[in-house]
Amino acid sequence: MGYCRWPEEGYTAARQPSRRKGDHAPSGWASRSAAGRRSVLLEADGAGHWLVDGEAASHLDGCLDVDLESSAMTNALPVHRMALPIGGRAAAPAAYVRAADASVERLEQEYLRTTDQGSHQCYDYAAPAFEFACRLVYDESGLVLSYPGIAVRAA
Repeated sequence: MGYCRWPEEGYTAARQPSRRKGDHAPSGWASRSAAGRRSVLLEADGAGHWLVDGEAASHLDGCLDVDLESSAMTNALPVHRMALPIGGRAAAPAAYVRAADASVERLEQEYLRTTDQGSHQCYDYAAPAFEFACRLVYDESGLVLSYPGIAVRAA
């Protein structure tokens, strides 16, 4: 199985300020790896098979994306990868990394592409495990403008 790393770094203020998170998205918007200061390393083969700290993680089988808790950026990965038409709906389970302890679990998620707001794409997002649903709004570059409860882009 060929695993790949894509060098990109970012920061998120989740439960602890300045917690460093890494998210790596190769072409096709399928996640390949992610790392955090708690020394967790996620690696994927791009076909839905993952390693967590070098060990096979069968509970993540079928996940093509990584989702970092309290990050507004990681939802852009499945949105771009799936390229849903208006009215299109898709499940996008993700390898979910907790901010507090960098534990990794499977998170079932669903996206429904709704009518655009001008040039901004809109999606109804749901994560049933958290009883959470909201409308995500993306700019022309595919970056989030509004993620209720998580982030709103400042001008």
